[in-house]
Amino acid sequence: MGSSTIAPTPASFILNKVKTGMTMTEKILARASEKSQLSPGENVWVNVDALMTHDVCGPGAIGIFKKEFGENAKLSPRFCKDSYSFGTKVWDREKIVIIPDHYIFTSDERANRNVDILRDFCMEQNIKYFYDIKDLSNFKANPDYKGVCHIALAQEGHCRPGEVLLGTDSHTCTAGAFGQFATGIGNTDAGFVLGAGKLLLKVPPTLRFVMDGEMPDYLLAKDLILQIIGEISVSGATYKSMEFVGTTIESLTMEERMTLCNMVIEAGAKNGVVPADGTTYKYLEEKTSVAYEPVYSDEHASFLAEYRFDVSKLEPLVAKPHSPDNRALARECKDVKIDRVYIGSCTGGKIEDFMAAAKVFLASGKKVKVPTFLVPATQKVWMDVYGLQVPGSGGKTCSQIFEEAECDTPASPSCGACLGGPKDTYARMNEPVASYPFLLLYLSKA
Repeated sequence: MGSSTIAPTPASFILNKVKTGMTMTEKILARASEKSQLSPGENVWVNVDALMTHDVCGPGAIGIFKKEFGENAKLSPRFCKDSYSFGTKVWDREKIVIIPDHYIFTSDERANRNVDILRDFCMEQNIKYFYDIKDLSNFKANPDYKGVCHIALAQEGHCRPGEVLLGTDSHTCTAGAFGQFATGIGNTDAGFVLGAGKLLLKVPPTLRFVMDGEMPDYLLAKDLILQIIGEISVSGATYKSMEFVGTTIESLTMEERMTLCNMVIEAGAKNGVVPADGTTYKYLEEKTSVAYEPVYSDEHASFLAEYRFDVSKLEPLVAKPHSPDNRALARECKDVKIDRVYIGSCTGGKIEDFMAAAKVFLASGKKVKVPTFLVPATQKVWMDVYGLQVPGSGGKTCSQIFEEAECDTPASPSCGACLGGPKDTYARMNEPVASYPFLLLYLSKA
């Protein structure tokens, strides 16, 4: 795609005329609902910029769409684009993104059928963005296939500042890293959006997290979000927006910002959001040609609460079973026996996550003592694991370092064992292990 552009503010939407300051989330929802002012608690019909679904929830959403909008719902022929005589069409074939990623590399017939349903629907509706996979024996033989939806959305340019992105997955909030409103919805809501292009949403109040200070080399964004969840609990942000600002946030890469926003759902949040800046715009170059318009919280915006952190004083953290808010310092767990390690998922399967893991293995010079599974989130991440050199390694790639440490060979990109899946899902444990804990690795999904 070509270079992205920032769109001018429409004359019909002038934010500087409002009487009360608004937060980023309030501004995005105000624009999407064509309102000049919104306050927390209001219910508004929001126009959707993009809807994402995948192989687990897609068939259900499609079923709801066909039930409510017509059993034979399908795209009208181009020569009859204003006619519905051939069935109901989706509201916008270019704003629907369908990404198979959960139960892909399996012989389970029902899981395979889910992808077939997506494919049939995309052909009926002429969906522009369907990242299909047909050859399960070799993911590289499928150029359209991407992998984990939340990472693929960013890599393919579907995440843009100021927009509303909804997805049938709780971790759709990952896209808030781009300064947009992104949240997960259910199949019923998604079925309605497929036909109407809008959804009734309640405006959430905003919690503001100010994170300042130089971030030590031994910390990652995962530590920051675990610190926050450990303080406010897994219900501390229930149906609230979590806005992240401060010098530390400004220093984070886009992938690290994605990690931060990815886990706001683990605090119960409706969405997480990071103000767009030069880092955002740089990432979006060559990824999208769609014009976008960033928004920022007003100086006099009202926040439900504000939390401040000096990141320079934080230490590496882990989330112990059975909850993300069961926070502990990593050094306090040095004697805890682990049984398996899994590096992957939408939280921990990005290239920077694998780079961080490779540096740990490189520094230790030791071989793994437990099964260590590696699942790159997308095709691009998989290629980078094999192609990018790790700084300070003398030219070695992540894959070479992992091989020397006797980790398992990097698997085909997908959600892998994160959501369990059929019995033949890579890295799934089908027999119970008695020792505690099953998994303790702060790079992996909490």
